[in-house]
Amino acid sequence: MATINPLRRRRPSALVVAVATLTVAFLAVPIIGLLTKASWSTLWADLTTPLAIDALRLSLVCSLWATGLSLVFGLPLAWVLARTHFPGRNLVRALTILPMVLPPVVGGVALLLAFGRDGILGRPLFDWFGIQMTFSTAGAVMAETFVAMPFLIITVEAALRSLDGRYEEAAANLGAGRWTTFRRVTLPMVSSSLIAGAALTWARALGEFGATITFAGDIQGRTQTLPLAVYLALQQNEQVAIALSLALLAVSIVVLVALRGRWLGAIRS
Repeated sequence: MATINPLRRRRPSALVVAVATLTVAFLAVPIIGLLTKASWSTLWADLTTPLAIDALRLSLVCSLWATGLSLVFGLPLAWVLARTHFPGRNLVRALTILPMVLPPVVGGVALLLAFGRDGILGRPLFDWFGIQMTFSTAGAVMAETFVAMPFLIITVEAALRSLDGRYEEAAANLGAGRWTTFRRVTLPMVSSSLIAGAALTWARALGEFGATITFAGDIQGRTQTLPLAVYLALQQNEQVAIALSLALLAVSIVVLVALRGRWLGAIRS
């Protein structure tokens, strides 16, 4: 008969429960405040104002582009970090994770100094090709990709590192090439983590504020995504700001429920 760890059955002290309750209250009260201040009777009208519609449309476009770019460029990097050993791998991984802990405004400043009109890459892009990333939808996509891609990379890398390599070896022994093995064996086995990483990436891109406003600006219909519209509406029409906030809150809840903690396991790995 399996023994039960007595530590799991031990009840927490009253002090621990009290502090935990205060913590939950601290986290829940702002959400409750948002829900109670919302004008539910005019919610649809608030979500269909020109400001809200432009922000919703642009946020959907930019976040989907950021997710797609993260898949295209992040998946190969995750594979390299998980499956190869090379000098400086830890440094590369640290650079990959850095946007997750870097203040978004600092990320926006870094992007500005790199890809702005006077940036180290932005100047030749503008002088030679006439490409300007700042104050453009492409700039908003770049800012969202910069801050969101790490979520995809660390999730997929963790899944690849925990994958049983014997399946891939068996496929190789049966004559499958690298691409066939990856497409028919590796990718299906990490598909759930890939979906989880993509969902987190999309949610993070959808909620990005600091890097976007710093690098791309706040132009309605061009760079003004939902978080930027919330900030502007809060100064002009509070109910529109609350309605847009509720939309972002709903997306966040849906993503968290759908993932069911998979990304936490990926980070622990």
